[in-house]
Amino acid sequence: MRSTSAAAARSGRLPRAAGTLTLLGALLAPVTSAQTAPPQTTPAQTTPAKGSVSAATDRAVSALAIEVSGVAKGRIVGCPAALKLSANAVCVYSQSAAGTLRPLVKGRLGARAAGDWKSSGKSSVLLAAPAGGKASAFVLLNPMSDTETLVVVDTLKAAPAPAASAAPKATPPAGVVRGQPYVLGSDLVGVVKVTSLGGGKYRLSTDDDGLLTVTVGAKSAQAAGGAVELPLAPATDGRNLIFPLAGLRALGCTVTPAGSNLTVACGPDSVGLKPIVF
Repeated sequence: MRSTSAAAARSGRLPRAAGTLTLLGALLAPVTSAQTAPPQTTPAQTTPAKGSVSAATDRAVSALAIEVSGVAKGRIVGCPAALKLSANAVCVYSQSAAGTLRPLVKGRLGARAAGDWKSSGKSSVLLAAPAGGKASAFVLLNPMSDTETLVVVDTLKAAPAPAASAAPKATPPAGVVRGQPYVLGSDLVGVVKVTSLGGGKYRLSTDDDGLLTVTVGAKSAQAAGGAVELPLAPATDGRNLIFPLAGLRALGCTVTPAGSNLTVACGPDSVGLKPIVF
């Protein structure tokens, strides 16, 4: 059965990309300032020829967009206006999961990929450079569902980063332990599927048959082999599951430091993320 996002795509509406602007602001400060999540937008009604791009794009973005659209096997659509992308931006709707596209895109770029994917929430960004040059563009993957991704290719903007302002201290969700690392259920997209069962219960599953049913506020959980005890109780902010990082071991996942971030691997799939410490 096609997902809600798939239905939205068929009806001409793209879902909100939660956290995308935060990712662009935090990981690519020169690229754009943080904005609110983009509104739903309508894909282009005409389907461009595979690999074609807008005449407004510059050579670097045009070449990169052709390569990426070939890997993503998608169609070019209108970019969400609220992302505040440049006139050079190209957006591609792909019916492939972000976890599938990440290694394909990086493998296609090879040595032109500057570093590794940087993730925040559901979105991930990879800087790219022309042969022998410095990074001048980026590829953004924003999952729309388990099997659909909005792929964005744009230039790095030269505008200075906005001045930091003092943000009010957020009140941590009830039940979290200060100083301990947690992850959002949405951070695990591509490696762990999180399903809300209602009543504060969630099911976490992996492609290699890892299964865990947890309850917000309770350390006891149910795995495929029987009852297990989590190191910390899961919590929620009202929308997202906030899961203790150490609890991923109960799913058979491994956590490996990767610079200032972490790599979470569950079977053959992995994702880079930055844990949340309240």
